[in-house]
Amino acid sequence: MAKIVGLMLLVQILFLAATGAAASSAHPAYEEEAAACGVGGGEEELVVIRREEYDGGRILDITHAYREDMPSWETDEGLGQFLWLPKSMKNGSLANNSEMKMPTHSGTHVDAPGHVFQHYFEAGFDVDTLDLEVLNGPALLVDVPRDKNITAEVMESLHIPKGVRRVLFRTLNTDRKLMWKKECHTDYIGFMEDGAQWLVDNTDIKLVGVDYLSVAAYADLIPSHLVFLKSRISNGTSDARFCIIVVLWSG
Repeated sequence: MAKIVGLMLLVQILFLAATGAAASSAHPAYEEEAAACGVGGGEEELVVIRREEYDGGRILDITHAYREDMPSWETDEGLGQFLWLPKSMKNGSLANNSEMKMPTHSGTHVDAPGHVFQHYFEAGFDVDTLDLEVLNGPALLVDVPRDKNITAEVMESLHIPKGVRRVLFRTLNTDRKLMWKKECHTDYIGFMEDGAQWLVDNTDIKLVGVDYLSVAAYADLIPSHLVFLKSRISNGTSDARFCIIVVLWSG
């Protein structure tokens, strides 16, 4: 089963504000804004609504919100605390200032060419060099057979039409809700080297989306990455390359 969905890759970093009933007279915004918003006066509390659809559903945010208990690569402890509030209005500071620390290989992210090629890394091919026209636009959502990794045989069986540039692969990972389990699972479904090579040789796909922490199956971790990230195709103004978006949707 396959269907077209709108894709807008929004890197979603949620800066969580500390809340509390106590107010400090050292900061005028407390009394003024509390009165204006009805906070602390027995009226309805403020409610934050997180949106995942924009412009009437034309743009869909399918990124994962960061959570302390979301899985992190090769650990059973989850991501852990990644956000602090070193300066807090609640504790007398003039403004709330957040501090964040976590691996870049977390949640919804892009693998840059320099991730697995040292010469690309030294040359500066990081995520800022990826083509935004590739990263944004319509995508084909494809259901992958649930009993195997994504091999050349599987890729051929999907019959992805020529001309399709962005494909999101939905696998058993979504059925198992692996992104909602704190422990990192190495038995996730991903691309095998021959599957990656078949995609490169036989399709027009430039964006590959998967539903767990790595595009590559654990047994073929580096070989699959090398296939996807090796080629650079000059488009006259910049270098367009195969890019990998992982952990795309909250399935």
